[in-house]
Amino acid sequence: MDRGRTMQVPDDIFTEPDDVDPDTLARLGPLRRLAGIWEGRRGVDVNPKADGPETRDYYERIEMQPIDAQANGPQLFYGLRYHVHINTPEEDIAFHDQVGYWLYEPATGLILQTLAIPRGQIAIAAGHTEPDAKRLVLTAERGTSEYGICSTTFLELAFRTDKYQITVDFHEDGGWSYVSDTTLMVKGQSEPFLHRDHNRLTKVGEPDLNPWAKIARKAKAPATGV
Repeated sequence: MDRGRTMQVPDDIFTEPDDVDPDTLARLGPLRRLAGIWEGRRGVDVNPKADGPETRDYYERIEMQPIDAQANGPQLFYGLRYHVHINTPEEDIAFHDQVGYWLYEPATGLILQTLAIPRGQIAIAAGHTEPDAKRLVLTAERGTSEYGICSTTFLELAFRTDKYQITVDFHEDGGWSYVSDTTLMVKGQSEPFLHRDHNRLTKVGEPDLNPWAKIARKAKAPATGV
């Protein structure tokens, strides 16, 4: 997957496409396999602490629901809105909470993941893929105005994030797994720290329809008399 593929911007940047499909689930390309509600209990987190790396087990629930198609002028995305909720066996409080979107541009194969966490950090990661891909690789880097990372002053000075990369693998049983690598510069340390999370997810619920698809299906449904 080539994150750095050159984009050709058309002369007409205002006109939106007129062939938008109301059925987002049918146009998600490789992201179709992420749609639904997922749980995983095999998560492992390696994070920095004052006395060295700490390894923690975790379990998580991820909800990924289709949204209506989104256009930037001629650019057209189909996508999923997601919420990640992670806990550890020894704590009741959420270990990690994250929201955002997975987006797919059928015309180019561009894949995006936007993410926001309630500790004051946001990012956009990007990659390119084929519709039947079995692996997705997306990256974001600090200091770029495209597909970058933005943090609070404290995080920038104490735990600076220089790079984020997520690799998703789809499995024959219908599940998927991920490895999330975050490269940190921790205050007082001379070498970067690789903060890694990985887990395998199993589907526990099917996705809903996006709002436009619900309207379209309702309009096509035969009328029933009383």
